[in-house]
Amino acid sequence: MGKAAQGKEQTGDKPQNPMPEQHQPHPGIEKKITPRPQYLAPDYKGADKLAGKAAIVTGGDSGIGRSVAVLFAREGADVAIVYLPEEQGDAEETKQAVESENRRCLLIAGDVTDAGFCQKAVEQAVEEFGHLDILVNNAAFQQHQKSIEDLTDEQFEKTFRTNIFGYFYMAKAAIKHLPKGGAIVNTGSITGLEGTGQLLDYSATKGAIHAFTKSLAQQLVEKGIRVNCVAPGPVWTPLNVVDKEPKEVAQHGADTPMKRPAQPEEIAPAFVFFASNIDSSYITGEVMTILGGETRAA
Repeated sequence: MGKAAQGKEQTGDKPQNPMPEQHQPHPGIEKKITPRPQYLAPDYKGADKLAGKAAIVTGGDSGIGRSVAVLFAREGADVAIVYLPEEQGDAEETKQAVESENRRCLLIAGDVTDAGFCQKAVEQAVEEFGHLDILVNNAAFQQHQKSIEDLTDEQFEKTFRTNIFGYFYMAKAAIKHLPKGGAIVNTGSITGLEGTGQLLDYSATKGAIHAFTKSLAQQLVEKGIRVNCVAPGPVWTPLNVVDKEPKEVAQHGADTPMKRPAQPEEIAPAFVFFASNIDSSYITGEVMTILGGETRAA
């Protein structure tokens, strides 16, 4: 679906709470969400900040990852997106949006919990584009549980393998290809800073991502590779439609000062900022919160 076919949901005011009550099974399909998440950022003007670069975005089929892929392309980068096979339809829409920015988009279906797949995904992107400059670790699994007693060993392991093992696998595979001036941008969460009672495993992985970001930044600074993290509050993506009961989905983000969830296009520019040496050449090891009006002391 190109720019001309996006419809009114991709322009104008941001949707307000309450959202329509809805629920989907995992992993969640963006094209089935009402209203559609806004990801095209029509007022965002590219400035060649990533001209000639090549990037990988995990979880790039939908949500924040989709908008990141589109804005990277608008800034001049070719983009490979990694996604689960059942998300193929969403991935195809992202590909069309990237290509409408006159950049190449490579689709790589697979599971980031598999170290071998992560290695092959990086190699495939390098083979396609000839180089790799940016890695965005964004793929995630989330499922609320009211009590630690309800949190199964299987869910706990799946959350960690997706949310932090996958980041480790992708970074380890990508580092050998990233040049001086390269960048890794991880997706954290406010839950990793403050915790959330019903997201014990998810919050723990996000805290791990923040520490992983800071530690890897220290390792790679001498190589000229920067590592940073974007930690949003509530965002309107498939991750939350699959995770919550319909009545809770309707109020997602309503408790922020702005009284609504962020749209993906409101989060994606932070990824451009961290990926671009024009913007952030002296910044590494940082965790940037985007919280809709909430403030948090460092």
